[in-house]
Amino acid sequence: MEDINECLHPKEYGCYGNCMNTPGGYTCVCPPGTSGNPTEMNGCRSKDKFTFVVKVVTAYRKLIRTKQKFFEQNGGVILQQQMHSGGGARGFRIFSMEELKKATNIFAAGHVLGRGGHGVVYKGVLEDKTVVAIKKSKMMKEAQTKEFLKCPCWSMNSSQMIPSTTTSMGRTPKADIPLDIRLQIAAESAEALSYMHSSASPPTLHGDVKMANILLDDKLSAKVSDFGASKLAPTDEIEIATCVQGTCEYLDPEYLMTRQLTDKSDVYSFGVIVLELLTRKKSLYLDGPEEDRSLVSCFTTAVKVGRHQELLDIQVRNEMSDKILQEITHLLMRCISMNGEERLMMKEVAEMLEMLRRYQHHPWAGAKGNAVEVQSFLSREQQSEITNSGNKMS
Repeated sequence: MEDINECLHPKEYGCYGNCMNTPGGYTCVCPPGTSGNPTEMNGCRSKDKFTFVVKVVTAYRKLIRTKQKFFEQNGGVILQQQMHSGGGARGFRIFSMEELKKATNIFAAGHVLGRGGHGVVYKGVLEDKTVVAIKKSKMMKEAQTKEFLKCPCWSMNSSQMIPSTTTSMGRTPKADIPLDIRLQIAAESAEALSYMHSSASPPTLHGDVKMANILLDDKLSAKVSDFGASKLAPTDEIEIATCVQGTCEYLDPEYLMTRQLTDKSDVYSFGVIVLELLTRKKSLYLDGPEEDRSLVSCFTTAVKVGRHQELLDIQVRNEMSDKILQEITHLLMRCISMNGEERLMMKEVAEMLEMLRRYQHHPWAGAKGNAVEVQSFLSREQQSEITNSGNKMS
């Protein structure tokens, strides 16, 4: 039987590379320096070009997989689900890392607004000139990520967007801020925390309320930031934290002992902030005499002997009436009580501060309603204290 040379008929036998006839068959390979499929026309390509294409495709696929991995790790899937639940995006927008880098000049040190245990907050400017705060958080466990994403401020690529905020309050407020503005900052911050506690779905506890987490815009409107330590409000089931989180000088003493974060824990921390606002003193002085290291302790002691006015910033002292002093002292003592059950709800704190702010800003309007509202509030609180005292004695 005569052997057929298949190499003479490339189209018929499908060999477009180097063909070598063999008895009863043939071999077909790509020419030296090329690779690919020699049985297809133009199937053999230069090795360098082919390798480059393969590398590009492989790298691109790897990049997509990496981005998807980080998207999932940082709660992207959860965020998308919540964005589309209820039939709409609910005002959310996902920013790419490239957009965030551009907004912060690649997270430049000069854009840092503050640092915390869960990440760094940067000032950012979006393409439409909107000024925002962007929180670039550290990697978190899955459970922490889920809770973080359920807070009123949202994250993407480990970054948190807070519209229209530019300046951190820092450790203490400036001396030239009028009393009515300080009360406005306190009232707006309390309203934000009140919303988290009572109106957000689901209700949320901040967990790290402190002066550095109060951001101000160019009109000195307050925004509460940094929800890295936030927790969903506990249900009937008691939740014990594995470790205490927050900033020590603002921490609720009961939380330190029980490791149970409650809404009253945020109230205590907020009371410390209001003290700092009115006194321009730090909440903790580690280098001072032991009896003067805690602002809360100093204020509580001064109230008992009627000298708490001396702790106030001189500008506040000059602008604050005796009536306002009496009412805000009562409010503060209900916030920084060592016993969480004796503290006000954040909603009550927000309502009272708003009334005091209006009264301070327009004292002439007191006779038309504000003074009556304030006195009515105090009467209810004082009556409640009398009732509680009676119950404790019975």
